[in-house]
Amino acid sequence: MTYCCGVLVEDGLVMVADTRTNAGLDNISTYRKLHVFNRPGDRIMAIASAGNLSISQSVLSTLTEGLEDPETGARETLLDAPTMFQAAQRIGRVIRHVNATEAQALKAEDINYEVSFLFGGQIKGERMRLFMIYPAGNFIECTIDTPYLQIGEHKYGKPVLDRAITYDVELYEALKTSLISMDSTMRSNLGVGLPIDVLVARVDVCDADLNHRIEAGEPYFHDLRSRWSAALRAAHKNIPRPPYKDQK
Repeated sequence: MTYCCGVLVEDGLVMVADTRTNAGLDNISTYRKLHVFNRPGDRIMAIASAGNLSISQSVLSTLTEGLEDPETGARETLLDAPTMFQAAQRIGRVIRHVNATEAQALKAEDINYEVSFLFGGQIKGERMRLFMIYPAGNFIECTIDTPYLQIGEHKYGKPVLDRAITYDVELYEALKTSLISMDSTMRSNLGVGLPIDVLVARVDVCDADLNHRIEAGEPYFHDLRSRWSAALRAAHKNIPRPPYKDQK
């Protein structure tokens, strides 16, 4: 299991992903799930993955090396995509290509081969965008009305984003809320865990403002977790008891 979220606000983009993968209670490993494709000043793109690890790694490797266009013979990569929309289309094509090659064998072994991706960033000259790409290769785009997308174990962190994220939230406030969302998920699901990879990119910079890994024991994240827990306990305590039965 995994949890990844992307938040697109007026100031820029935040993407957060955990690194835990497991195949049973006694087989837990750490793998990077947030990958950055960057040509400073020209483009910044990030992909977060959830689902079958071997399929997601095959998709990422193909996007790096390029998938041959059957009409032109050219190899298409993310870094030469002319627009973010066409880059999202390329990811979808690669997912279908990898599934056509590998999915049948995995299905025969009763292995879940589905993957999904968050894909966000900006190419110079166009607006910053954020997409969620489904296992079939189709995708949806983030909107101003709901300026975040999630993949993986999303239900525990969603209420935090629903209550706190709007399009006009300051960029690093959006990061703080995303980390609280991640902490809420980690509290409720052992399949999501540290380290956490973080990317922050400002609009029209086409480079990473922050590309950071939060390790276990990092002071800020530890403090954030403690403060959030204390704030929830205090809020609960300050809400009056339900008046539905006479209190004795």
